[in-house]
Amino acid sequence: MTTESKPTENEVRTALDMIVANSNDKGVNYAVNYAKAGCSMRGKELRIQCLYVLNNITHWRGDLAKSIRSILKDFTKKQR
Repeated sequence: MTTESKPTENEVRTALDMIVANSNDKGVNYAVNYAKAGCSMRGKELRIQCLYVLNNITHWRGDLAKSIRSILKDFTKKQR
């Protein structure tokens, strides 16, 4: 069992930028505006925004989508 660290806010912003860059993909329609807004957020506000983005990329497919979903999910998990 490996212990991976939580993604940094910069890594999350990079993932959000990738969503914006792929705005023509069918599965990111509504997530683009949430991702744009999230790029200027920090802390708890960014974590909550990532939940909105995750909710709106559920139908986005492919390797890039999978890796971005993973980053956002890991970031939104509360640490114990």
